[in-house]
Amino acid sequence: MERMQQIVGRVRAAFNSGRSRPLEFRIQQLKALERMVQEKEKDILAALKADLNKCGHNAYSHEILGVLGELALTMEKLSSWAAPQPVKKNLLTMRDEAYIGYEPLGVVLVIGAWNYPFVLVMQPLIGAIAAGNAVVVKPSEVSENTARLVAEPLPQYLDKDLYPVVTGGVPETTELLTQRFDHILYTGNTAVGKIVMAAAAKHLTPVTLELGGKSPCYIDKDCDLAVACRRITWGKYMNCGQTCIAPDYILCDPSIQSKVVENIKTTLKEFYGEDVKSSPDYERIINKRHFKRVKSLLEGQKIAHGGETDEASCFIAPTILTDVSPESKVMEEEIFGPVLPIVTVKSVEEAIEFINRREKPLALYVFSNNKQLIRRVISETSSGGMTANDVIMHSMVPDLPFGGVGHSGMGAYHGRHSFETFSHRRACLIKDLKLEVVNRLRYPPGSMETIHLVKLLLVKQCNKSRGGQFISALLAAVKTLVAKVLFPRREG
Repeated sequence: MERMQQIVGRVRAAFNSGRSRPLEFRIQQLKALERMVQEKEKDILAALKADLNKCGHNAYSHEILGVLGELALTMEKLSSWAAPQPVKKNLLTMRDEAYIGYEPLGVVLVIGAWNYPFVLVMQPLIGAIAAGNAVVVKPSEVSENTARLVAEPLPQYLDKDLYPVVTGGVPETTELLTQRFDHILYTGNTAVGKIVMAAAAKHLTPVTLELGGKSPCYIDKDCDLAVACRRITWGKYMNCGQTCIAPDYILCDPSIQSKVVENIKTTLKEFYGEDVKSSPDYERIINKRHFKRVKSLLEGQKIAHGGETDEASCFIAPTILTDVSPESKVMEEEIFGPVLPIVTVKSVEEAIEFINRREKPLALYVFSNNKQLIRRVISETSSGGMTANDVIMHSMVPDLPFGGVGHSGMGAYHGRHSFETFSHRRACLIKDLKLEVVNRLRYPPGSMETIHLVKLLLVKQCNKSRGGQFISALLAAVKTLVAKVLFPRREG
């Protein structure tokens, strides 16, 4: 406990010194982070290969590219994001300065995930630094090579008092969560998300929870199945299915189920060749515990394709399950592996009903040529994000918030949304000490005439359709005010 207290205490002292606040300092730290990514690129790729069997180009496109893109965008836009945001004023505050100011929250805790162990630590860190905070970084111990890679070089490039890295497993994280933070961002599963939120509640600490859930994928009969299945195959089996916004299961009409299977099989061969196990583009399950969990989901299921496993190398082949019962085990929990169940539904109404009976997912996908059907699915369901006629891609648009809703999480980040997540939007009003006569409207003794005037000033605001009425009322109210100023009511 004492070690964590010392670490967080040192970070808070560094934040209280004020050095993380100037924009120049923030930009300097972000440039240093960019330099670290560029100079340690080979080490990052090696760590991702060791943890998840990610080949070089996959590791670069899945993780490094996202970090470099986020850094470039943030450094370019930070001065405009951080600028005071003027707001519309009313007649009572017309001469005053009113704006929203962005200030750092303070000491932030970022807890990363193991499935994308580099980008899921770095992207929140970028946003927290950009907003002027101090940050305690906790990478996932499950992806131990990447955790070590983050822990060792980060203090060499960034201010080590403001941005320390804490390594370790459940005991260290549990101890860390007893400390007081000003914001916590956690990426991971819902069960741990509840633990994080409960710990944060003791200090009234706000949280951003990036969780998961079973992201549905509805395929309408009216679409190009070859294209739809190619895009679904890419998103589902990328990173061996260990992606929080991967399509978790397919909903489709029974009449196209076999065509969906054939198209996915064809695409798998196109992507990974005849022998998936030897493909450099196919990753592995992170460890034996998760391997056994995913493998157990196949029990009692009708395997239309795949199903091969090898515990020694944590290999599970891309697998398709057909005629899956909504009550089966594979439909109860997020799969987080290369297993794709197909549940048949007879209509879009049935699909919408099926989705809405379950917890709100992190992502939702629909494939159709019918724009009206797509908009209906959007309007009648709820999810953290959604993409129509593709998968995953909404998370690649920097101006779109990335986050969950309900069971799949709360809060969002990416791009400007990261900056705002780690900032306090402070209401600021700067008045002067002149024109005190106007303020007599709010001072006692009061009258209904004064109330009517204030109501007009605040609510009507020169409504064009009532211009004449407003001016007449305003003149009457000014007359009342003048009388009040010149002939104040006296007791006695």
